[in-house]
Amino acid sequence: MSGGFGIFDIILFAMLAAFLVYRLRSVLGKRTGHENRRSDSLSIPEGASETGNDNVVALPDRAPEEEEQDLEADSPLSAGLTQVRIADPSFEAETFLKGAQSAFEMIINAYAAGDGKTLNTLLSADVYENFASAIRSRELANNSQESTLVGIDNAELLEVEMQGDEALVTVKFVSEQINATIDDNGELVDGDRSTIVTVTDIWTFSRDTRSSDPNWKLAATRSPN
Repeated sequence: MSGGFGIFDIILFAMLAAFLVYRLRSVLGKRTGHENRRSDSLSIPEGASETGNDNVVALPDRAPEEEEQDLEADSPLSAGLTQVRIADPSFEAETFLKGAQSAFEMIINAYAAGDGKTLNTLLSADVYENFASAIRSRELANNSQESTLVGIDNAELLEVEMQGDEALVTVKFVSEQINATIDDNGELVDGDRSTIVTVTDIWTFSRDTRSSDPNWKLAATRSPN
């Protein structure tokens, strides 16, 4: 009977040992899995994004960029762009700037050539009258204008606003030009036929957002302060 009891003890101890080994392996398995995840988070390939809790490490690097975006969003220029887009959902700043540069070149060339017909399609009534008056004065003096737009170095938005239903967009152009005024004898009156000068112009374009006409017109010009 004592031998039977000894066998029962052995079986009981064996079962207890197996249970302890199972629990120990279970706990070790969880810790090993956790360590693997931490190790993987340190070997993320370049360009990949991290999705675990360790993402907090990257937050300080993104904070300055987010603050800069907030400042831009609160700027008067950004607010003006938003107002224009509300009035005219088709408005895109980049597309507008490309069109403005084309208009700038056309206006420079038309003014030099005394082409009032082209100017009339591109200018508001007030600005057209100013340009036309300058052309008439030039013609009365028997002078002509030679202008070459070598290139536009920069075109950037300065101001954008809505005045009622009218959208106003102000652009600063920095361009390289050759300008010369010539008399009827071919003599130089003003400027230089061979010297390239850098010219800065600030032009304001306008458009009635209620109109079906998508074209903008030059509404004002000024020189930088």
